[in-house]
Amino acid sequence: MSTVDDGPIYITGLDRTGKTTMRAFLASHSRIAIPAVGSNMWMYFHGQHGDLSVPDNLDRCLDAMLRYKHVAFLDPDERAIREEFAAGPHTDARLFAIFLEQFARREGKPRWGAQSGLEEQYAEEMFAAYPGLKMIHMLRDPRDRYAASLQKWPEGRGRAGGAAARWAFSVSLAERNLRRHPADYLVVRFEDLVTDPRAEMTRVCEFLGESLEEPMLRMSSADKHRAALAAGAPDGEILSTDHIGIHRNLVPLDELRFLEVRLGSLMRRWGYGPAPARVERPLQWWVRVFPDQSLRMATWRVVEGLHHRFPRVAGRQPGRRMLVERVGS
Repeated sequence: MSTVDDGPIYITGLDRTGKTTMRAFLASHSRIAIPAVGSNMWMYFHGQHGDLSVPDNLDRCLDAMLRYKHVAFLDPDERAIREEFAAGPHTDARLFAIFLEQFARREGKPRWGAQSGLEEQYAEEMFAAYPGLKMIHMLRDPRDRYAASLQKWPEGRGRAGGAAARWAFSVSLAERNLRRHPADYLVVRFEDLVTDPRAEMTRVCEFLGESLEEPMLRMSSADKHRAALAAGAPDGEILSTDHIGIHRNLVPLDELRFLEVRLGSLMRRWGYGPAPARVERPLQWWVRVFPDQSLRMATWRVVEGLHHRFPRVAGRQPGRRMLVERVGS
């Protein structure tokens, strides 16, 4: 029987938007346990193994989960998970929760959570499955998010078209989820978080029904992440506003213009005023760059739609480097 007595907390949104930083703040609360790595359970395992009341389906699902590096990070006790799952309900949502509840109990905290990218698309299923659920959606200027992505994956195949598709998709989901669950869904802009972390974390804690604790602002339970952030911040600080506006020096002008043209109305709605970049050869840009990046944008949408609508045959799979030897007993 679970001893976790508060609704879960999911931090979601795109990569390079501050999800890990939000996790570092929240995991430093005395009541909240959130693993240091994104478990991505909904992204990689939701709906892929059929009815989990069927023993063979459950075995296949657990085998896949226990071989995934980010699930293995939780150091799960497979026998205990099976015993608790047997009591029902036999859904993958419940199975995912058991893994994270077990982690929270080990941390000695009553409230569990997770951080994972793009799980905002599962909000309806998650709200139905988890009473008291709170979702925090991290948002960042799409130009800066793309710049940060280029720093980490300079050879990314989707380029600006893929980045635009991801950002538009994520923002549209944020707006939908806010309409449907206004009391339980919160959007936090990266820029607000790094500019005034105390004010923003006070707002987040009020949303969660928790008190702001000073160790949170020091990220006392996230030493590695705090050190990484502090290395690029002013002396005595953890966060730096230098990460705002980084696209000006990192994103090629033709791709910057594409992001600003295709995302302009959405950007303005969220306080990111675009001023479309000037390119040297505008006609060439319209004839070559715009169609190419638009095709990349459409391709991402199609692939993402297949992943989401047909998980049994087209579900996402972790890459080989994310697989480990089977854990559990």
